[in-house]
Amino acid sequence: MMNNAEKRKKLKEMLKKLHNNPEKLESIKERFSELIRELTPVDISKVEQELIEEGIPAESIQLMCNVHLELFKKAIIEDEIDVEPWHPIHILVEEHKDIMNVFDNFRRFMMEKEEDPREMLSKTLDYFDQLELYFLKEENGLFPFIEKHGVVQPPAIMWKEHDQLRAWRKELKKLSKAPQEKRNEIKELALAIAELFTDHIYKEHKVLFPTALKLISTDEWKEIRKAFDEIGYFSYKPSPFYLESQTPQISESLVNLGSGYMTPEQLKLMLDNLPFDITFVDETDTVKFFSENPERIFVRTRAIVGRKVQNCHPPKSVSIVNKILKDFKEGKRNEADFRLKLGDKYIYIRYIAIRDSDGKYIGTLEVSQDIAPIQKITGEKRIYDDNKEVE
Repeated sequence: MMNNAEKRKKLKEMLKKLHNNPEKLESIKERFSELIRELTPVDISKVEQELIEEGIPAESIQLMCNVHLELFKKAIIEDEIDVEPWHPIHILVEEHKDIMNVFDNFRRFMMEKEEDPREMLSKTLDYFDQLELYFLKEENGLFPFIEKHGVVQPPAIMWKEHDQLRAWRKELKKLSKAPQEKRNEIKELALAIAELFTDHIYKEHKVLFPTALKLISTDEWKEIRKAFDEIGYFSYKPSPFYLESQTPQISESLVNLGSGYMTPEQLKLMLDNLPFDITFVDETDTVKFFSENPERIFVRTRAIVGRKVQNCHPPKSVSIVNKILKDFKEGKRNEADFRLKLGDKYIYIRYIAIRDSDGKYIGTLEVSQDIAPIQKITGEKRIYDDNKEVE
């Protein structure tokens, strides 16, 4: 059985043969296809780049990319997932089709055209920014429900690939500042992005989606669709979907808060209108509550309630989350804070250990706030602006 290095060598030899005799594609197509599926997108990109550096023209490299894409599209047509148009899987499949077309066009342009790439780069980067909605729908809508049924690893792998694509988006933005000088690097990145998306979407169609359809109930799919609607869409706009009200009647009995009493409705409205976001995780690291401020900094959907907090963070951040929780539980610390820039926002995040009257750890409170407007405040203000209109 060949290892990856041997497979790359074999694929390289096949591509060189195709360069000299392109009419042989049909005769070796089956083995060619098997090799492509067995190698990772990174392996394939390395082979492509080596061939480009050795002087093989883009047209020959295109043969491999085109076969890969052709196989994927054929698989989607032959194994079309039969769900109703309102269904979240139908929405993701439609988004996948658009994603494949956009990044295949980008790849073809960079491989085949010698004209100024700035306009194509600008359009691709704009699309890449909108693509964040696709990532968020999967990470905050679909993945939590798959995990609730005991399937954790496949969503984690998909999330890692999302993060890799996010990293390449940042790299592409840097390269776009000098597109002519960086054309070869952009070309290499375009190949890598197209290949990873092809592989990523193929795995979702063949493994993740069929698994999800077997595990998740109709009522859960309706909740996922509700989460999708809250996060938003970019390329495919589904028809409105109206859920029957599943909100339980709020009890009018008062909640004793020690320093006062409130109805559950009053308490919820107060928490949802705090000028910052809060999330509470219990002693088992399970998300139990988050405030639903319409201006939330970070995306949250009700699907995360009952989810392990580690699964609510990118895989690369899990070790930090675990370290904070471990220190809180062992009593080494009571608070941890972080600060980061997100566009014009300056986000201050605090993690606070919650303990009962005996000092026993019962959970962690996360508080996130945009402090950029606060940093601009100067002087004093002692007068009520009674003529200021509501915005």
